[in-house]
Amino acid sequence: MRSAVFLSVLLSLVASLPARADLRITRDHGGYVEEYKAKYQRIRARGERVIIDGICNSACTLVFGIVPLNKICVTPRASLGFHQAYYDKAWTFGIKVTSAEGTSDLMSYYPAPVKAWIARNGGLTTDMKKIKNGRDLWQIVDPCPEEFF
Repeated sequence: MRSAVFLSVLLSLVASLPARADLRITRDHGGYVEEYKAKYQRIRARGERVIIDGICNSACTLVFGIVPLNKICVTPRASLGFHQAYYDKAWTFGIKVTSAEGTSDLMSYYPAPVKAWIARNGGLTTDMKKIKNGRDLWQIVDPCPEEFF
């Protein structure tokens, strides 16, 4: 009987704790920069972890400038893609037009290891520059423990 009461009390305590979820990125091709800034600021405020387990391109990579690096890890399936910022195509008649101001804003968020990789690879251009699993990626962010795979 005591163990049933203990279990009941323990379960009610656990249920009263705030839920904490990790964000697992598997196929994120980016989008509007301001939306990603807000999303990652909420994740940082909640102290959540981010597991990059696939594609993280474009605005998705802002995670490295907003969420602390010790809260981010990558699996062997991770890849990152960087390029210059573009104006919303709705304002440019469907044509990709780069934004110097937007690109500068992106760069201002990136930590030194990301900026160094971008510089070593010719800077941001209109072409997507990708980092796949391996030494270059691990110079930016730690691999995930195996239990996250």
